[in-house]
Amino acid sequence: MDHLLNARFREALLFASQLHASQYRKLAKEEKAGNAKKIPYVGHLLAVAALVIDDGGTEDEAIAALLHDAAEDQGGEATLLRIEALFGNEVAAIVSACSDTMEEPKPEWEVRKRRYLEHLSDAPQKVLRVSCADKVHNAQSIIHDHRRVGDVVWNRFHRPKDRVIWYYDELAKIFRLKLQESILPYELERLVAEMKRL
Repeated sequence: MDHLLNARFREALLFASQLHASQYRKLAKEEKAGNAKKIPYVGHLLAVAALVIDDGGTEDEAIAALLHDAAEDQGGEATLLRIEALFGNEVAAIVSACSDTMEEPKPEWEVRKRRYLEHLSDAPQKVLRVSCADKVHNAQSIIHDHRRVGDVVWNRFHRPKDRVIWYYDELAKIFRLKLQESILPYELERLVAEMKRL
């Protein structure tokens, strides 16, 4: 079956670009002090959508990939309701399931991550594909940026390197077990192994 990207995808791309227009990828304070180049956040959204498309995802999954951080970072439940109105229940459900919290203030990092891992163990394939694509691109970015700035990259997370790697390792195990017809978990495992060698 063909998975064509139609006008809905183009509308989602425009919506995501507008929603995240002033957002940049996370930098450590040391990078900011050194005037590191700010990278527009939309690059991450495009990369995640590309991974989902390459993995055989549906148009709804590709749209959810573009919008996977929209509710969490740009307005919470109100933004989720806009996504549902514009792109339908399925896209909104994937976006909601890919968000580790919409609470403000956010719960403590370890609590959020453990809850998210538990939540993924029962998530449907469409959620797992988008979430795994997100984590693959995040891991690629960590490795790429480590080559550029060294161990400063870990300071972005306000958690020790070993806890960040623990989280990605646990994610990789869940995706490998639950997302069996996808190549994405294997790529995440490879990236986690590389992160451990950094």
